[in-house]
Amino acid sequence: MHVRTLTGGIAAALLMSMPLLSGQAVAADAPSGTPRSLAAATVVTYDASGSAEFRSAVDRGAAIWNESVEGVEMRPAASGQRANIRILADNGWPRAYTTSLGNGTVYIGRQAVDQGYNTVRISSHELGHILGLPDRKPGPCSSLMSGSTAGVACTNPYPNAAEKSEVEGNFGNAAASTSEAPARTPVLVRD
Repeated sequence: MHVRTLTGGIAAALLMSMPLLSGQAVAADAPSGTPRSLAAATVVTYDASGSAEFRSAVDRGAAIWNESVEGVEMRPAASGQRANIRILADNGWPRAYTTSLGNGTVYIGRQAVDQGYNTVRISSHELGHILGLPDRKPGPCSSLMSGSTAGVACTNPYPNAAEKSEVEGNFGNAAASTSEAPARTPVLVRD
């Protein structure tokens, strides 16, 4: 009887350790109260090589999103790597073309910059579209997605609590299940 109990216990221990012995990773649920920062964020890469004089504003806009949310992280694409987001400078109005959540093309338009709009706010705003946020016009300066309706004097490049929460919701499930952003319907956003 003791032998059966002992061998049953050893068999159970071997079965439980099988994934570890075979080289497979086993994911365990985080204990309640564990900070979300321990969960893997969805990584979205960007290529700002075509953003000309706005390169530092683009990098700062991405850094602001990285400081503001945990479900997604924006990183510059490595040399030769295909980026999720392409960022370009042109003479038009700033705009974003999203192909799916976390993917698309952003134009940092000189027309808005020439009118006096803040380049870091423009960058953060347009990246917000790629992260799934719509324009919220008209709106106050405290709303990043209010865009140009907040006026030229508004230089706030930070998303408010509702905008952060929406992006976290957009990427929350993706961060737990995959490193790639889920597909969504293409949208053209003109600011």
